[in-house]
Amino acid sequence: MSDNTVKIYSLSTCSHCKSTKKFLSDCTVLYDFVDVDLLEGQERKEILEDIKKFNPKCSFPTIIIGDKVIVGFKENEIREALGL
Repeated sequence: MSDNTVKIYSLSTCSHCKSTKKFLSDCTVLYDFVDVDLLEGQERKEILEDIKKFNPKCSFPTIIIGDKVIVGFKENEIREALGL
């Protein structure tokens, strides 16, 4: 799993985002995340542009596992992408 870095673009108030983070933590998967709603100004704008490269609708959570993009809390897809 060393090449499967996990990055989550989320919102601090989103229940699906919280479920995704909890699921990954429960599976002891290390991940980086950005709560986009807590960013401001140029930083927020730049992150939203990054998200649109992976998910043009810019919905949350947007999860990147290696080169796979999963939009929403889809436990089975996440498990498959991680090889769990």
